[in-house]
Amino acid sequence: MLESRREVSIPTDVEEEATQREIALDPDAPEWTDEDWARARPAVEAVPHIVERHRRTRGQQRAPKKEKVTLRLDAGIVDHFRATGRGWQTRLNDALRQVIDS
Repeated sequence: MLESRREVSIPTDVEEEATQREIALDPDAPEWTDEDWARARPAVEAVPHIVERHRRTRGQQRAPKKEKVTLRLDAGIVDHFRATGRGWQTRLNDALRQVIDS
């Protein structure tokens, strides 16, 4: 695997001061006051629906154990498994596994 390398330059004191001045003057990102921090709430309280949706998303597999394929099946088979709700593809996989293992 190729590694990408990039040089990181450390800003001079003058550049850092200029950057900090620009940050302080940005009307879209003002510094938070003590009042702002006192009113702040955890995301799970403020927008629980977004947090819940994020928690339900699956992350990348550490070691992929399944292979993505395109497969043509009879409509009745797909309808049968889809009618069982979320997770139908896993149940279809399990049914195929039972056939192989028996």
